Parts: sequence; structure tokens; C-alpha cells
Amino acid sequence: MSKNKQIYFLGYSGHAYVAMDVAYDNGFDIKGYFDRQENLDNPYKIQYFGSEANIDLKDFVKDCYVFPAMGSNTIRKRLYSLLNQLNIKQLVLAHSTAFVSDTAVIGESTLINPNVSINALAKIGKACIINTGSIIEHECHIGNFSHIAPGAVLAGNVKIGENCFVGARAVIKQGVSIADNVIVGAGSVVLNNIDGKGTWVGNPAKQLIK
Repeated sequence: MSKNKQIYFLGYSGHAYVAMDVAYDNGFDIKGYFDRQENLDNPYKIQYFGSEANIDLKDFVKDCYVFPAMGSNTIRKRLYSLLNQLNIKQLVLAHSTAFVSDTAVIGESTLINPNVSINALAKIGKACIINTGSIIEHECHIGNFSHIAPGAVLAGNVKIGENCFVGARAVIKQGVSIADNVIVGAGSVVLNNIDGKGTWVGNPAKQLIK
């Protein structure tokens, strides 16, 4: 198998399992993973190489791809930044059942899960998660390191900031803009712009005040 179809993963738990399924769907040979500790369950029977912080990662992986497979936006951002600083090869992983418009722009290290729709002129940032069955309609923009959860719907011209989380089956009305660092709860319906960070829940969505 050619080297450009070999990949290592950073992280090996629930989110990484999904990313590995997508990698296998794309015909990749998974060489192993790096993490702070070994996963003793090892459901994919792949090799553990220790923490990425304890080795010369660039020399170790050579010209293979490396994918930051952590569900946490904050940790995924840190791992993406490490790979970028080391000039290690990154890529978009998109499942074969996903529809991605030829006019869409997808940032590297973004994961696009099964049955996703990404429609015309959408722009998705770096190291995002576009989770199973979500719909990203025409001209939507999603900032770096954000996570769109399963079944969420972003109607046309929606703008999502960086480091956001849009919960499962949430709906964002057409034309709505959401600032950086916002959490939208599962099943929520966002009808108006969200201008500052915080957690928004309900239908219509309102800010959760603690």
C-alpha cells in the first residue's frame, strides 16, 4: 500500500473509533495511535506508540498522514496546532455516504461522518467535526475547531464561529450568526443571532443562566 494511504491517529476512544471507520472506508492503512495512555480494550487491534509529547513525532510518522481524533474542541485545536507547527501531513476524512458539494470548501483535519450533506458554497474550517446525518445547507460558514452533532440542521447562510458546539438535532434558522465559543443544546431551535459566548437551549433557544 502506498504511503499516502497510511495514517496515524492522535487519540483512541469514542470519537476516534468513528474517525477510524471513516479512514477504513477511504481505504487507509491505520498504522497506530498516540495517546497519553494505552487503551487496553483496543477494539481495532492497532498499535500504541505512546504520547505524541514524548517522541519526535515528525520523524516517527515520516510522510504519513496524522489525524487529531479527539471530541473535545479544545484538545483537538491543540493537536491540530502541533501537527501544523511540525508541518505534518493532514487531510479531510469524509465517509463515502456523505454528500459534499464540489463548491464547498473544507479545512484540513475535519471529519465528515456518514450520511452528512454539505451543500453549495458551504465553508467549513479546520479540525471540525461534522457528525452523522447533519445537514449543512448552502453558503453556511463554520469556524475552526467546531462540532456539529448528529442530525443537526444548519439552514442556508448560517454562520457558526470558532470552537462552537451545536447539539444533536438542533436547528439553526436560515441567516442566523453564532459567535465563537457558543454551545447550542440538543434539540434546540435558534431563531436569532447569538452574539456572545454561552450555552443556549430550548425552542426557541434562550441563554442558560447559571
